[in-house]
Amino acid sequence: MSFFSKHKLVVLTAVYWFMLLYILTALLWWFIALNNQNAVMSELRMRDLQKDDLQYAVKAEKITTDKNRKTAQFIGEGTIFLALIVVGAVFVYRATRRQLRLSHQQQNFMMAVTHELKTPIAITRLNLETLIKRRLEPEMQEKLISNTIHETDRLNILCNNILMAAQLDSGSYHITKQKINLSELIEGCVADFKIRFPQRNISCEIQNGIYFESEELILQMLTNNLIDNALKYSDKESEVTVALTEANKKIRLQVSDEGEGLSDAEKKKIFHKFYRIGNENTRKTKGTGLGLYLCRKIMEDHKGQITVMDNLPSGTIFTATFHSA
Repeated sequence: MSFFSKHKLVVLTAVYWFMLLYILTALLWWFIALNNQNAVMSELRMRDLQKDDLQYAVKAEKITTDKNRKTAQFIGEGTIFLALIVVGAVFVYRATRRQLRLSHQQQNFMMAVTHELKTPIAITRLNLETLIKRRLEPEMQEKLISNTIHETDRLNILCNNILMAAQLDSGSYHITKQKINLSELIEGCVADFKIRFPQRNISCEIQNGIYFESEELILQMLTNNLIDNALKYSDKESEVTVALTEANKKIRLQVSDEGEGLSDAEKKKIFHKFYRIGNENTRKTKGTGLGLYLCRKIMEDHKGQITVMDNLPSGTIFTATFHSA
């Protein structure tokens, strides 16, 4: 957030609290003024009474009753107005803070997307220009082509995540369900990551013959985002484990890593849209803050649940739980 934006936020916050304080002060002033006026009017009515009047006691009691009733009315109306003002102030404050936080996250998202788009495009162009301008050995050509395909796959995954997030948010995406061999699908995802990251240690513990009704693209996106997240936030020498089990009419997909782990505060935020740990200008890991958000949305659409817990002694375990038929 720029200095100008911070300065603007400080000014808006100061104006907001000043206006709120002014409204509360005005409400208190009007209550005191009306209550004083009520007391004066009651005193004048009492003075107009004739003490030798046979109905003096009755009339005096009625004046006192009217005075107390009006005081109670002022207190009741003032309390209602005060409650409405406080509720409205809290709602506006929280909505404003949420909007500012979302705006900041969107700004980080745009910075991340710009970097994520430019990097594979630049690498792909450089590789293609090298292939055109130079006569390379077959092994080098194969390496450049493989690297180019890897970057285009990365670009395709990014575009799919952005498109899917927009469709899920708008409710325009409808899952076309069919019976899928989930065991084979996840084995295929793990195999793809082993090809893309041959230097990484990725193990799998997958129970055979697990079927689930859903859409292949959605389940691939869920699995790929969880594995990709584990690889990003763990050391190159550490192990990432993908496990799939079925028991008690529940299918559990677990992806565990041996990274630094997450604090309890971060665990509550990581599934929010655009949220990423740290600042976009300082963090080293690639990403847009959409991966885990998409995982949560996908699990919600399947009436399932995704959770995160510590992987002792270090790291995290993400668990996606489906209800099998």
